[in-house]
Amino acid sequence: MPKIRPFKKKPGQKNAGKEMTLSGHLREMRNRILVCVILLTASMLISLNFAPQLVTLLLDIGKAYSYRFVYISPQELLLQYFSVSLTMGICVTLPMLFYQVWAFVKPGLKKGENLLFLFAMIFGLICFCIGICFAYWIMLPFMLSFLISLSNGSGVEASISVQNYISFLITIFMIFGLVFELPIVSVLLSQMGLLKVKWMKAGRKAVIVVIFFVAAVITPPDVVSQVMVAIPMIVLYEFSIVLCSMCEKLKRKKKK
Repeated sequence: MPKIRPFKKKPGQKNAGKEMTLSGHLREMRNRILVCVILLTASMLISLNFAPQLVTLLLDIGKAYSYRFVYISPQELLLQYFSVSLTMGICVTLPMLFYQVWAFVKPGLKKGENLLFLFAMIFGLICFCIGICFAYWIMLPFMLSFLISLSNGSGVEASISVQNYISFLITIFMIFGLVFELPIVSVLLSQMGLLKVKWMKAGRKAVIVVIFFVAAVITPPDVVSQVMVAIPMIVLYEFSIVLCSMCEKLKRKKKK
């Protein structure tokens, strides 16, 4: 049987000191994926029991701004229950998924790499949650208020499809969750040697222009919303530079 990278088991484990074969790695990967699939299925089924309350909570956000909601096909509301349940299931499964990935690659990592990977997973989850909270508490009120104001004086009443509305909310949550991952991605790329602090500093002006362009694309066409999206992204970029600079200084000290 062919052998791949020599992941050795730690003392105290079964067959300690022996290299794991390809079939052994595949079995371990299968078992770890199976754990994540089981957790995803279980959490989705549990979330399905609370799906009507979750959908109602999301709809109440829009109702506070005088939105009226309709569903235009018999199964539309039911499908949104499944959509929300799947989203909740993924959120519950993500920490376990990250843990399983870390546990799988841990034997092949050096101590410093292991700590960096663990830091990236934990801090990445925290940043993702912060991004969702930012979208919920700050961005959505401005976006929904602006969009509903477009119908004022037009004689058109806003009756929004439940499917389109919930898809819009989930998309906004995912966008801001991923945007807040910028510091983690920057640190990982910096540690891998694919990104340099001097490049980030030299390209600061160009990046700011790109950030405002992205903010204009993902927000309604009003200056307030665009600025409220762009400013956190710029702050995150500057924070990324600080983190990468600290990591480079630590790396230089270790080499001395």
